[in-house]
Amino acid sequence: MSKIALRASIGGAAVFATAIALGTGPVNAAEANPCIGNSGPVTGPAAFGGKSIRMGAEMAVDEINAAGGVLGKKLKFIQYDDRGAPPRGVDNVRRIGLRDNCVAMLGGYHSTVALAMRDPIHEIKMVYVGVIAANTKVIENGRNPNYMFRVSAKDRWVSKFLVAEALKRSPNNKVGIMYENTGWGKGAYPNIQAALREQGTKEVGAETFNWRDTDMTPQLIRLRKAGAESLVMWGLDREGNQIMRSLQKIGWNPVKIGAWGFAGNLGELAGKLANCALIMQTYSWMGKLEPRAQKLYDTMKKRYGIKSQKEIRMGSGVADAYDAIHIIAKAIKIAGSYDRQKVYEAMFSVKHNGLVMNYNPAFERTEERHDAILPSAYKLTAWYNGELLPLSQTPCK
Repeated sequence: MSKIALRASIGGAAVFATAIALGTGPVNAAEANPCIGNSGPVTGPAAFGGKSIRMGAEMAVDEINAAGGVLGKKLKFIQYDDRGAPPRGVDNVRRIGLRDNCVAMLGGYHSTVALAMRDPIHEIKMVYVGVIAANTKVIENGRNPNYMFRVSAKDRWVSKFLVAEALKRSPNNKVGIMYENTGWGKGAYPNIQAALREQGTKEVGAETFNWRDTDMTPQLIRLRKAGAESLVMWGLDREGNQIMRSLQKIGWNPVKIGAWGFAGNLGELAGKLANCALIMQTYSWMGKLEPRAQKLYDTMKKRYGIKSQKEIRMGSGVADAYDAIHIIAKAIKIAGSYDRQKVYEAMFSVKHNGLVMNYNPAFERTEERHDAILPSAYKLTAWYNGELLPLSQTPCK
């Protein structure tokens, strides 16, 4: 970090601490600005995640503003780059909550960043709505009141979904686990174990890998020796590519079923080696779309230069962000104010027929139901020839 950047970071932290201590400034402002912020990866290997959030959020904001805005004011969407780095995410919360004084913010792509945001969010007392990062403890964090909400997947529920699908494809119920050695991966591992126990079994082996690892053959050889028929995989596209290449290297082709960290550009990185890797999603833009989705897809083509459906990377993030903005806007309307506390209370009264599902209601006051998207909305997709398709549109099983 440069000296200038370091001074800026220290200075921002000092302003934040002073505002909290003195009870002054935007932290206690009754009426926040009509903006919704986001911290996500705008640059770096996961930049497609930040782009997906921006596209979904901007399309929703445009629709809302075209209909007159909220409480007579036009909404504004502001996005900051965190590059997948937790300290940057924390600084962005402060920018959004203290400097921009936004009424709420969306959460970004990486669970490690989202976990780091919990403290500043609760100090500022600003509604956070996650739209990709799925770590269970981002939302189920023990705080009351809890300002963390999510319109996305929850790892505990995803684990049950993936385990059920893996066992369907494992004649002898022999499931192995591959997960990244991060807060996201290590948080998911006990969820996967619990899901297996609920099905009356346990994993035959579990292996970890680090970001930027380029050879997964030792881990995969051990899992093959243990008799794994299916692999439940938890990681990101970059490392998923190395898993696919290492499987080819050792000549092993088990059932591969993964969390949606493999939903961005695995097909591009691994090519046909990724064929029939099964990936959980909350939404798919592939194939024939219902009228509302088709209209949004046409907007994406015109506004963002999207030429084909397969160019929409992390499509669930687009749909989740789109729904989240509409839910926040409805909460503001119910609150009758941009007051953060009133908007927080109104979040529990929102009902919304969204793109991903019908939220009825979106949230409840239990910690578990600060998650809006229920497992019944989860979908299984498959990489095939570079496209992430609904399973029914592929020869995969």
